[in-house]
Amino acid sequence: MAQIFSPTADTWLRAVLIALVVGTVGSLLLAGGVARSQYVTEVARTPMQPVPFSHKHHAGELGIDCRYCHTSVETSADAGFPATHVCMTCHSQLWTQAPMLAPVRESLAENRSINWKRVARVPDFVYFRHDIHIAKGVSCFECHGRVDRMPLMYRAKAFEMHWCLDCHRNPAPHLRPQNAVLEADWTPPADRRGLGQALMKLYHIKAPDQLTHCAVCHR
Repeated sequence: MAQIFSPTADTWLRAVLIALVVGTVGSLLLAGGVARSQYVTEVARTPMQPVPFSHKHHAGELGIDCRYCHTSVETSADAGFPATHVCMTCHSQLWTQAPMLAPVRESLAENRSINWKRVARVPDFVYFRHDIHIAKGVSCFECHGRVDRMPLMYRAKAFEMHWCLDCHRNPAPHLRPQNAVLEADWTPPADRRGLGQALMKLYHIKAPDQLTHCAVCHR
């Protein structure tokens, strides 16, 4: 009977199988890398704003409290964008003719909101509240980074499910005393985990198995 396969067929078969395995694994690794890349997560993204507002100047250099502009951060799901009259409490007296502040003056004159571009956004199917995180000792800087050092606001963290779960599985190292929640330069004690465990009891924070239940974030 004539030989069906050539002597090199086995070599070719092995090469094809190896190529398939390597290609599959490589594709999965590439897909995972792309999914967590800055291009997809938009970490470090700095959207163009109607007014080049500097958190570094206002929060860092001038020491303006976060709540002066984000008035609802302690009482609502949304931290809130500042209304134009909040800006004008200062800028009706300071830099009144500055060209970069023209959109603010026009907003006040025309009684319309400034169209700020949201930097930190979670999907519509995610339930998130600022007030509960602040009340439980999670600092603004934990999620938004050192905004007091940002000349222009950019996204500091990925805001993806795995990132949220990392904290919900182990909240203690991310907690602060209430008087330090809004402090940019707060220095944690040497035993931060011990402090975190004490704060979990003080704030009545639930166990990780409850914090990671689907219904906590998806309702």
